[in-house]
Amino acid sequence: MTQMNRHFYVAIMAGGIGSRFWPASRTDYPKQFLDILNTGKTLLQWTYERFAQFIPKENIFVVTHQHYGSKVEEQLPELPLDNIVCEPSRKNTAPCIAYISFKIQKQDPKANIICAPADHLIMDGPAFTSACLNALLFVQKHSALVTLGIKPTRPDTGYGYIQFETQQAADNVYKVKTFTEKPNLELARTFLKSGDFLWNAGIFVWNVKTIVAAIKQYLPEIDEVFEQGYPALNTPGEKEAIETIYSQCTNISIDYGIMEKADNVYVIPSNFGWSDLGTWASAYENLEKDYLGNAVQGKNVMIVDATKCMVKVPNDKLVLLQGLDEFIVIDTQDVLLICKKENEQQIKEYVAEVKRNKGEKYL
Repeated sequence: MTQMNRHFYVAIMAGGIGSRFWPASRTDYPKQFLDILNTGKTLLQWTYERFAQFIPKENIFVVTHQHYGSKVEEQLPELPLDNIVCEPSRKNTAPCIAYISFKIQKQDPKANIICAPADHLIMDGPAFTSACLNALLFVQKHSALVTLGIKPTRPDTGYGYIQFETQQAADNVYKVKTFTEKPNLELARTFLKSGDFLWNAGIFVWNVKTIVAAIKQYLPEIDEVFEQGYPALNTPGEKEAIETIYSQCTNISIDYGIMEKADNVYVIPSNFGWSDLGTWASAYENLEKDYLGNAVQGKNVMIVDATKCMVKVPNDKLVLLQGLDEFIVIDTQDVLLICKKENEQQIKEYVAEVKRNKGEKYL
């Protein structure tokens, strides 16, 4: 067990809806609270346990939407109640990171913080711990915004890419040259071949002074509203102050707002068996498959000439699949989705279509 450092913190971001995992992931029960891979634990529980290995438990925060506060409490009974930080509305990652950064800064001006999504899959815990500690030790000494980069294994068009300098700034820490949002396939192939590009995992590490200075410089309007509400943080008046602050915040990601503009961004190339579990196909990749390549969740599924399908159905329902090749079949109490795997990026659009035609009932 690593000696815990009391100035090391983590903010687990758990407020999203996960609409590409519809219909399993719903507005009132999004994917971070589900056991997507049939492991006996939800994605949020896995994420919490991973960080509890090397971050003091009282320094682990979960930032979520106010609708989900009680779900976090239910799934993480060890987490102090004050460490469940509820946002009044979804404004993307920049306001979320600003909120938790100002809140922690007020408590510990020497804090070094990891900001990480709640719904990622990480297979190699020790390698992940080691990359995080390397980042925390680096940001403790340097005014740096660090991101963990994943060595790409295929030309994926669903991820952002990070290009880095060849010269090390410290042990396995490199300065970032460029960020590229989701490229087309041709560009992704070029990136993969060149060898100096990494996937952007969306896991960030910084000293609280550094991130607060970056917010001031690159997102002055967000900084201004948080400065006004700062005295109320960590007091009984916080909830009310945050409602006022969020009503004035722009909806912007930390990548666009800060990481792509700042000149003190560094990356740690990592390999810890990462998947962002963003889509059903990524779940399929990580599940056990039968001899026909089907990943099946459900106790009564019969397969006849069906191959490479992702199937998730209730245990008490008998489902017989015939003749399907590379399909996603997700059955819930009130929704059945049958969709070609190659069209899974469109699931988000189908959800919007459902909303237009059927209202909120099935979301």
